[in-house]
Amino acid sequence: MRVELWNGRQLTARVVKKDLRRDLAALEVEAEIVPFAAAGDSEALSPGELVIAVGNPYGFIGAVSTGVVHSSGSNNLVPGTWIVSSVRLAPGNSGGPLSNARGEVIGINTMIAGGLGFAIPSKAVLRFLAISSGSKAYLGVTVRPVQRTWKAAGDGLLVLEIASKSPAAQASLLPGDVLCAANHRRLSVPEDLEDALSASAGGPLEIQFRRGDSNRPRRVVVHPVLEPSRAA
Repeated sequence: MRVELWNGRQLTARVVKKDLRRDLAALEVEAEIVPFAAAGDSEALSPGELVIAVGNPYGFIGAVSTGVVHSSGSNNLVPGTWIVSSVRLAPGNSGGPLSNARGEVIGINTMIAGGLGFAIPSKAVLRFLAISSGSKAYLGVTVRPVQRTWKAAGDGLLVLEIASKSPAAQASLLPGDVLCAANHRRLSVPEDLEDALSASAGGPLEIQFRRGDSNRPRRVVVHPVLEPSRAA
């Protein structure tokens, strides 16, 4: 695999880790001086803010497209957290940077849905780069954000499945529970749980959750295990 810079210089690269869920890969090259773009804060974006996409749509090298931010975070079109904008993406834009007006990379363009452009937020990319490629804390739950129409009050993560003999199963968590916080970190999107697991470094994790019709939160201490990189 090779990486080509804007000046035409080519460097041999190797894949050091991948995230199939996010369609991300980290490449490593051997070079003394390689120019790079500064990362911006994807959480500081506001609706209506100007964003710029750079890529190779339909083979046009280095084409630039502009648009405005529609939303940042979770949405009803595609599960997960995304930067959604009016930038007109096309085949060849995927993997290219989405920047703010200051030229800081605030996302990686990924796809089009509902006529809008979707980009992976820079925070998610930086988190992916920071996680060790060897192992990570594993809880054993499949979750999704609570829908706005959910009868229980407040945000959280609805537990859809519990892996057999997992730390979550041993802690007596059940499908249908709504995870509200982990080690006092509020949980609104699955990435929040991943952050809490990473910060725990395999240590005890206090989960605050709701069960059934009760809005009164319960607490349980879970002991995640370190396993090869996988879902939370």
